Amino acid sequence: MCTNKKELILGNMKAIIEYNSRKITIDVSEPIDISIALDVSKENVNAWYVGAPKIFPVDFDGEIAKVSEGAVVNFNNIHFNPHAHITHTECVGHITEEFHSINQNLKHYFFVAEVVTVAPESSGKDFVISEKQLKTALRNKKRDAIVIRTIPNLKEKKSMQYSNTNPPYLLEEAAIYLREKGIKHLLIDLPSVDKEKDGGQLLVHNAFWNTAGIVRLDATITEFIYVPNAVEDGEYLLNLMIAPFENDATPSKPVLYKIIK
Repeated sequence: MCTNKKELILGNMKAIIEYNSRKITIDVSEPIDISIALDVSKENVNAWYVGAPKIFPVDFDGEIAKVSEGAVVNFNNIHFNPHAHITHTECVGHITEEFHSINQNLKHYFFVAEVVTVAPESSGKDFVISEKQLKTALRNKKRDAIVIRTIPNLKEKKSMQYSNTNPPYLLEEAAIYLREKGIKHLLIDLPSVDKEKDGGQLLVHNAFWNTAGIVRLDATITEFIYVPNAVEDGEYLLNLMIAPFENDATPSKPVLYKIIK
């Protein structure tokens, strides 16, 4: 948890933040946005067998709320699914009968994160991320969040049509390892941490949120990120920004800041 003690040095745009008794310096002029936008002007990223998102002006009895159509304002409706169309952050309410809201459960927004690059391993017809791979990447580091970039890391990830493609996923053992290591926030550049078609088991979601024990209500999973190749593996300050939706999941905008010291 981040304390409220911080200092902004405006001259060189550096922020000094006291985080768990540690002073962290970041350059706030160089944010690294790892979200994928919803953009209907081109092929939008998509998964889970739903149609494309839509943004369209309201029709008031034949009067189109669009300035180019003679209106005084642009007044658009947006039709999308956060799990299918955009970078999103979800809480345990995604898989529970009881309602849990990401807006209520995520109360802090700055975390020390480790960016790791992983090449999913072949396992039969699947490609998976194992406990061993994450142990090798994290070693003895203490982090609140992990940001997983899979390779190959092509820009096409921003427009991939994932339905019925069996994308890579985490093994249950990997989720248990992250949970036991104290990772509260798991971010990945895939449509899901689980296998696309697993008979409804959702092994990784359940293991990470510990639904068989004391449920981790304050833990989150963020899917559909994109970490540019120029971003090096290592330690960052993560600002996990979400839209205030009272829902199991919401569009989000995770931003990384390189830690200077």
